[in-house]
Amino acid sequence: MFYHVKDLQFNARVSQPDPRFARVMLEAFGGANGELKSALQYFVQAFSCHNPYPDKYDMLMDIATEEFGHLEIVGATIQMLLGPVNGEMKDVLEDTPLRTMMGGKAGKEDLIHQAFTNPAFLVTAPGSPVLTDSNGNPWCATYVSANADLTVDLRSNMAGEARAKIGYENLIPLTDDPLVKETLTFLMTREVTHFQQFEAALETIQPNFPPGVFQTSPRYSNLYFNDSKGKEARGPWNEGKSTRLKEEWQYIENPLEEVRSTDGLLQRKPEGTKRTEKEVRQTDEKLAKERSSEILSHIPKGEMRWCEYGNAKNGNK
Repeated sequence: MFYHVKDLQFNARVSQPDPRFARVMLEAFGGANGELKSALQYFVQAFSCHNPYPDKYDMLMDIATEEFGHLEIVGATIQMLLGPVNGEMKDVLEDTPLRTMMGGKAGKEDLIHQAFTNPAFLVTAPGSPVLTDSNGNPWCATYVSANADLTVDLRSNMAGEARAKIGYENLIPLTDDPLVKETLTFLMTREVTHFQQFEAALETIQPNFPPGVFQTSPRYSNLYFNDSKGKEARGPWNEGKSTRLKEEWQYIENPLEEVRSTDGLLQRKPEGTKRTEKEVRQTDEKLAKERSSEILSHIPKGEMRWCEYGNAKNGNK
C-alpha cells in the first residue's frame, strides 16, 4: 500500500528559472537511465523475490520507493527551472517577458527550434515535465530489465546505478546554479549508495558466478582470442588468472589456426584449469536441485496470500 508524503526526501531548490537546463534534466526524468526506469525496474524485480527471498523483496521495494521519490525531486526541479514558461505561453495574444528572457527575436527563434526538436516539452506540455528524454523520445518499458534470476537482476541494477551516476556527473557541469548542483550531487550520491547495497545483497547469494545455474565448460572458459591485428595489449584480462574462476588465461595467438586444428574447438582439451566436464555436470545437478527446492519450499499449498493483515494474524478473517 502506497501513500504520498508531500515532503521531498531532499530539499530541492533553484536560484532562478532556466528552461534550457530543464530540458536537459529530462534525461533524469524520462530517459533510459532516469529515475522512473530505476523505480519500475526494482519494483518489477521484487515480485519474484517475495517468497524465496523476503529480505531481498524488502530491499528492492525500499529502493524502488526511494527512486519514485527521486523522480519527484527531479520533476519538482524541472518545474521550478521552467519558471514562468507555462503562464507566459498562455498569453497567446501579446509578446511577453518570456521573449525578453530568451533574448529577443534570436531567443524566440531558438525557442521555436527547440520546439521542433522536442515538441512534447515546448509545444504539447509547455511548462511541465514530460516522460521523455532530453530529445523528446518517449519513455519506453524496454528500459526495464527483470530476469527473475536475482543474481542477474542485481548485476543489472549495479550497472544501471553506475550509468545513472555518470548521468548526474555529466549534468552537474552544465548548470551554474549552485542550488541545482546540490540537488544533483545528492541524487548522484544515492546512485553510489544503491550500487553498494545491490553489491552487498549479491554477495549473500553463494555461489553467484556464473549467473544462473549452469556452469561453464572448462574447455572454453579461459580462452582469450587475439581477434584484432596490430599492436597487441596484454593485461589481467588475458594473462595470469581469471578474476572469478581463478583459471590461467590461455592466449590464442592465431585464432583461425586454433579453430581449424581443433575441428571448430570440438577437439580442444581443457588447459590452465582444474575443473573437469564431469565436475561441471555434478555442480549443475546439485545447484539446480538447491535453487529449485529453495523456491518451491516457499510456495504455500492451497490458498495463497501475498501478506497477512493484523486481523488475519489474530484468527479473524
